[in-house]
Amino acid sequence: MPPRSFRPAKRKRSPFDRAADSEQVIRDVKQAARARGQDYRSRSLRLHGWICARCAREFDASNLHLLTVHHKDGNHDNNPIDGSNWENLCVDCHEAEHTKGLLGDYLRRRR
Repeated sequence: MPPRSFRPAKRKRSPFDRAADSEQVIRDVKQAARARGQDYRSRSLRLHGWICARCAREFDASNLHLLTVHHKDGNHDNNPIDGSNWENLCVDCHEAEHTKGLLGDYLRRRR
């Protein structure tokens, strides 16, 4: 077995290392933006506004990542166009919604 070298390993070439055509980059960015507009989070934010449905906390562009979409029936594939299965919840309210049954289950088993 040859002795181990302490030289850094040769860096593998990434597809991003190649110089890209600027027009192609612009086309890709525009396509990605259109795709993001099609997802249910964007639609829910447009329909229901940038406010938590539980605590009424208002959001702006700087903290919008803290506003999530909760599926009322728990089925993430049920995404009606009218948004009737969604509610916008802040991360704290969303966590509380998904854990509210856990405490009751825990206390029932302790008895």
